Amino acid sequence: MHRFMIRMAGAGALAASLMAGGFALGRAGIRTDGPATTTVTAATAPAPPSAAAAPDVPGTRPSFATLVSEVEPAVVHIKVTSVVKAATPDGDMPEWFGGGRSPRGFPFPQRPGRGGPTRQGAGSGFIIREDGIVLTNDHVVEGAKDITVVLGDGRELAGRVLGRDAKTDLAVVKIDGEHLPVARLGDSGHLRVGDWVVAIGNPFGLSNTVTAGIVSAKGRAIGGPYDDFIQTDASINPGNSGGPLFDESGNVVGINSAIYTQSGGNIGIGFAIPINMAKSLVPELETHGHVTRGWLGVTVQKLTPAVAESLEVQGTGGALVAGVAPQSPAAKAGLQVGDVLLRYDGKALDEHTPLPPLVAATPIGSTVPIEIVRDGTTKTVDVTVAKLDDPTEATIPPEGKARLGLALRDLSPSDRERRDLATGEGVLVAEVVPDSPAAEAGIEPGDVILRVNRAPVASVDGLKAAVGRLPDGKAVLLLVRPADGTDRFVTLAAR
Repeated sequence: MHRFMIRMAGAGALAASLMAGGFALGRAGIRTDGPATTTVTAATAPAPPSAAAAPDVPGTRPSFATLVSEVEPAVVHIKVTSVVKAATPDGDMPEWFGGGRSPRGFPFPQRPGRGGPTRQGAGSGFIIREDGIVLTNDHVVEGAKDITVVLGDGRELAGRVLGRDAKTDLAVVKIDGEHLPVARLGDSGHLRVGDWVVAIGNPFGLSNTVTAGIVSAKGRAIGGPYDDFIQTDASINPGNSGGPLFDESGNVVGINSAIYTQSGGNIGIGFAIPINMAKSLVPELETHGHVTRGWLGVTVQKLTPAVAESLEVQGTGGALVAGVAPQSPAAKAGLQVGDVLLRYDGKALDEHTPLPPLVAATPIGSTVPIEIVRDGTTKTVDVTVAKLDDPTEATIPPEGKARLGLALRDLSPSDRERRDLATGEGVLVAEVVPDSPAAEAGIEPGDVILRVNRAPVASVDGLKAAVGRLPDGKAVLLLVRPADGTDRFVTLAAR
């Protein structure tokens, strides 16, 4: 049996594995949270280049030399130093960009460091504005301590992350420099299957590598709730992550993100995030550092003919409700497992996949009608959409970052339900600053802090107050409940 894998095509660990051709992604259905819908200011860019020979002219073969020479300066190489755990739970080092060897056998350097070994990663990106805004993948800059952005003219500029969104694998990085080249953002909605595309990036550290192919498919889903990937046979390999996918007019139409592979290398199936999705997220990522999403609180799945017949539903359109979160907007509105959602806020649901982005784009607090079928009867239910709790939204207070290195978030009712915690019990760790006292103590995102200096803690404000009362130089005693382990005490030497 062959082992297939989806790999992030850059400085991250593999995203999922596929056994016997099936996507085994460890996700139960699709959550109803998705990208916000905003707009991005159009980038200033040079006039569109043109291929030397049109692909549609019989008997000719196109050359992309002119196109490449004009768009390549805006493509950048991103070098990242980050701190990672010394080992995975089973004791093995991560297979890709985590201290092991690449599929081609190239060793990636690492050195010991506080809070875990240091990982040297590489990816790609592209400049979208003259003031130094760079788009790349979230998994390229995840956990980054230091970011260096290398331009095509050899300049090396320090980069800092303005915003990240793990759910869509997008990140916005800022660099400061003069006379920066800019890529022009196109319209991925106009792409057709069979159109020519060109990928430029940094595969295996080989910067300014150009590959070409066609759009093999659109709207591909590989396991995420908001997947809408462009599939291409343009060669994409580890290190291409975050790099642009151009159309034949030199417009960026996608952001290279992942590959479908047997060995870790390219076999002609690559995936790029549509640029239209990225354009809708950039303003919020740049301004707030995260994306705010609406939350309905249901898990949905595809409606099969057999299930449709048993539920007395005509056809297989709609989204089948497989789960309803306790105390969620859906639960409060009376939605039940086994309901089939046919229309959301007036928009028909031909299948289950459009629901998450529709809910996510709904303004928080809005009440929307949902047409459902239950026990063979069609009815309409009004649901008030709430805000999705997202750990990436947590900010690190200046005093917390300086003293402990923790970003914290109050637990939601659904968090408590999943973790079997009582009301008013514990605070969630949303983020840990690399090379910080918290990282050194082995605290990880997803852990719950139950006590501070033996006193129960019920909120972020309460924890901050308890830490603030400590004398300078006094260690903090925390009782921590890991997401997949037993409670343990740790001490942090506040800085």
